[in-house]
Amino acid sequence: MRGPAAAAALCLAAAVALHAAIDRWPAPAVDTPGLLYVRSPEAARRAALSYRGVTADVYWIRALQHFGTERLAGPGHVKDYSLLYPLLDLATTLDPYFSIAYRFGSIFLGEPYPGGPGRPDLAIALLQKGLAAQPTKWQYMQDLGFVYYWHLRDYHAAAEAFQRASEMPGAPNWMRPLAAVTLAEGGHRNASRALWMELAKSEEPWLRDSAVLRLAQLDAMDTMEAWKRAKDQGLNLPIPNDPSGTPFVLNPATGGIIVSPQSKLFPLPGQLEPPR
Repeated sequence: MRGPAAAAALCLAAAVALHAAIDRWPAPAVDTPGLLYVRSPEAARRAALSYRGVTADVYWIRALQHFGTERLAGPGHVKDYSLLYPLLDLATTLDPYFSIAYRFGSIFLGEPYPGGPGRPDLAIALLQKGLAAQPTKWQYMQDLGFVYYWHLRDYHAAAEAFQRASEMPGAPNWMRPLAAVTLAEGGHRNASRALWMELAKSEEPWLRDSAVLRLAQLDAMDTMEAWKRAKDQGLNLPIPNDPSGTPFVLNPATGGIIVSPQSKLFPLPGQLEPPR
């Protein structure tokens, strides 16, 4: 067997072997650049030939392993998500219509460190790549708006993205009000709550789950502010639990409370480091 046929057979064999390995063994404890396999998306696309879909799945699974391994690593591990975007880039080059890789990938990339790489710029790049492949995919434009809103606090860019999403075929009727709310309230917490409450109605379970988490984070922020106000007025209140049931912890820098690093809600937007 020679030439393209041999290359295709090799790629398929590698994909099958990797899937089998993923089923049998967990992701390695430490990621290394060598685990990226092929670094060039174009080279991967040529090598995969007619097996691009299978190879895209391999890189997507690898991206999930990389993100999960780093996110769940124990104390003392310096988290390094440097392979996440290259793996997602490879997966979506091999399969330009890989919706879940664009949408989940942008969420992973935007998550603040240490829960993620804290790279909303790369989340935007990934979603823009998806829109280049499918210009009328309103879900990508919606996700782009939330990256601008939640991670970058760029409310005008977020509103523009929501407005553009609302004009795309198949967009839900609640999309248009998101643009108005975003501009009218300029990122106030009430506006943020309105946005996530709409997403909590989504038909997609993962999007509903993300919205529920964000709403719980907003509730935690409300509790933190109320507790600090009470303390400043001389009231001696016990430290409450956050909405996940985990006790808040004191923040010596402010005299207030903050969610614990052990909480499912950690980190809150803007909370990049545990309290010291």
